[in-house]
Amino acid sequence: MEEKIVSIVMGSDSDLPVMQEAGDILDELGVAWEVDIVSAHRTPQKLYDFAAAAHTRGVGAIIAGAGGAAHLPGMVAAISPLPVIGVPIKSRNSIDGWDSLLSILQMPAGIPVATVALNGAKNAGILAAQIISVGNSSVQESLIAYKKQLQETVEKKAENLKK
Repeated sequence: MEEKIVSIVMGSDSDLPVMQEAGDILDELGVAWEVDIVSAHRTPQKLYDFAAAAHTRGVGAIIAGAGGAAHLPGMVAAISPLPVIGVPIKSRNSIDGWDSLLSILQMPAGIPVATVALNGAKNAGILAAQIISVGNSSVQESLIAYKKQLQETVEKKAENLKK
């Protein structure tokens, strides 16, 4: 089976500090990824070309982050047959992030976008890795180890609290 990568796209380079968290966790989990700026409003042809071809380039999941009107995740999902994970970003022109969240969350029937919390790129990376892990036992093992580490961290904190 061909190894799949995760594609991370965002509407602007100002989204990079949030979206980098997806790349960081994908690195930690051993998942290959790529990143690009694809604006739904400023580069619509690039968006179309990207979304229409991603599945032919070995991409297995797409993480799309956007602020404000946040059309990027939904438009990618409308075009691509791949699973799309939307990251609503609280941007400078945002209405406290609610505009982005609702734009990504309220997709019409037939165009699903998995939506994580506001600025939740790390969870988007984990979800993308889980999608990739269905056909990749190495990534699945990394996820099992990661979740075990989370459990151990909480148990250690609970024990420290008792002291």
